[in-house]
Amino acid sequence: MTKSKLIANLATRFPQLVVKDAELAVKVILDAMADSLSKGQRIEIRGFGSFDLNYRPPRIGRNPKSGEKVNVAEKYVPHFKAGKEMRERVDYKH
Repeated sequence: MTKSKLIANLATRFPQLVVKDAELAVKVILDAMADSLSKGQRIEIRGFGSFDLNYRPPRIGRNPKSGEKVNVAEKYVPHFKAGKEMRERVDYKH
């Protein structure tokens, strides 16, 4: 689901919300999540899952076009782990 579909679903599901209000709500939530992750904090949403940061150490990679070696800097990447309820719901559907 894309961000725009999420906004449309919220506006449809809650008729008292104008599309602009649904858009603002989604933006505020996503911004708060991004800010928390950028500060190194963990996010947990019960029944859905958790977001955390994984550390990737520096390494030597390859440029796929030229084949030459390239230094890739260390970095932190967001990682999502589905909660038990989410895994059960997805597994039940398939």
